[in-house]
Amino acid sequence: MTAVGGKPPPWLVWSTRFESSSSPKLGFVFSRLPNGGSAITLKSRGSLRIKALDGSRRVAVNGKAEDLNDKSTNRHASNSGKIPSQLSTVGNSRNIKWHDCSVRKVDRQNLLNQKGCVIWITGKSTVACALSQSLYQRGKLSYILDGDNMRHGLNRDLTFKAEDRAENIRRIGEVAKLFADSGVICIACLISPYRRDRDMCRALLPDGDFIEVFMDVPLHVCEARDPKGLYKLARAGKIKGFTGIDDPYEPPLNCEIVLQHKRGYGACPSEMAEVVVSYLEGKGYLQA
Repeated sequence: MTAVGGKPPPWLVWSTRFESSSSPKLGFVFSRLPNGGSAITLKSRGSLRIKALDGSRRVAVNGKAEDLNDKSTNRHASNSGKIPSQLSTVGNSRNIKWHDCSVRKVDRQNLLNQKGCVIWITGKSTVACALSQSLYQRGKLSYILDGDNMRHGLNRDLTFKAEDRAENIRRIGEVAKLFADSGVICIACLISPYRRDRDMCRALLPDGDFIEVFMDVPLHVCEARDPKGLYKLARAGKIKGFTGIDDPYEPPLNCEIVLQHKRGYGACPSEMAEVVVSYLEGKGYLQA
């Protein structure tokens, strides 16, 4: 990248920070010109050549002039001045285009010898871990998106208000979709109390790839276990909006799997996990 003139354009000044870079892939050369000006040259292994013209917002990219104005429509406009039809507006993002890759979901599934899907468990991290362990022992790749764990990072800015809970689930649903597309069996484990939010996540995936697992466990059993002590805090009024205490839970109407708490069968997390594994085997998800 070369800036010609007394000074490099303002948008190039930051590049001088990397003059001492020793990267084998990227290098910068700063030199003086005969007229007293200066030039910054970017060298890389790629074939892209960009020349910045001082005093303007235009560049030459591989010999073709392009405008650097901040108007996003200019960057994609055709010779007629119209934006190509393949550009889209999604949410608050404008002039974006979906980029396809030659390596597709079926290729990744063949590589892993399994089919990607989302197993949406309404609670019970212990069952999710038992399921992941069972799949691992069978040589199958899975990943758990635990509700609490996600709030340590991606969703750390969200509260437990209704609108934030909806956003929390939306984000997890989008991440789960990416895992499934990569060919991984994604286990999303979070209470997700509202049907509309779970249905929204289901709609993100192809038919059959969203497997909703309803943990039909009585409230008194959940309270008796309470490994985090949250139910006690909720009963004491120290936690507001707690599902099952002062916030409702809407059970699924058409889920794929129901895991009930009973004496003996289904009481152990590993036994519950085997019910889910049997479902996956029957639907062909454990082989590409």
